[in-house]
Amino acid sequence: MATPSSKAGTKGVPREQRRQQILAAATEEFGTHGYAGASLASIAARVGVTKTLLHQYFGTKEDLYLACLAPVGDRLLGVVRDAMDAGGTGSGTTPPTPLRVLNGIFTALEGQREAWFVLYDRSLPAGGEAARRAADFRAPIDRLAAEGTADVLRTAGSTDPLDADALAYVWRDLVSTLVRWWVKHPEESPEAMTQRCARLFAAAAALTTGSSAVHAGLVEDP
Repeated sequence: MATPSSKAGTKGVPREQRRQQILAAATEEFGTHGYAGASLASIAARVGVTKTLLHQYFGTKEDLYLACLAPVGDRLLGVVRDAMDAGGTGSGTTPPTPLRVLNGIFTALEGQREAWFVLYDRSLPAGGEAARRAADFRAPIDRLAAEGTADVLRTAGSTDPLDADALAYVWRDLVSTLVRWWVKHPEESPEAMTQRCARLFAAAAALTTGSSAVHAGLVEDP
């Protein structure tokens, strides 16, 4: 989702407005190309300012990344927590936890879909402040994901901790894959994506049920 070309960095733009423009452009750059591939020159060009101005506002490349990371991490952690908490309402119409979480993520990312990959960036320098801070944000999100996937397995009758651990890994990669597909389909709204996921999950469940039935001898194996 390209940032519109503009003279956002010209004189007369209020400082806070310019700061937000830089953050929006940097979030897209980091999310699209990763920390390693992101270019301060490209970020400056997106906004219409100089690299010198970027340094004046945010300091180093790592400082700028951290300024992008904090709002993204806070926003995603908040929506995942809210989605998990909504399961305790007791309403029979409450969607399953995975769909609530996905809907919250899609809604939070709308308008800035690449932001997911600012948080889940595999190119961050190991041992650096950027990697440490990103891990600090991911840890509680991943703990909530582990709780949710364990609940799903318990409902299905499995209490094997290794099953739960494996499913948590699958879930994290699944969400990233879905967001990556969504970035390539800008016409898809958050609600449309949630409905699409519901259909995909239903199809996967049907395939699993059919496979289990075959192995149990309940239907003929073609």
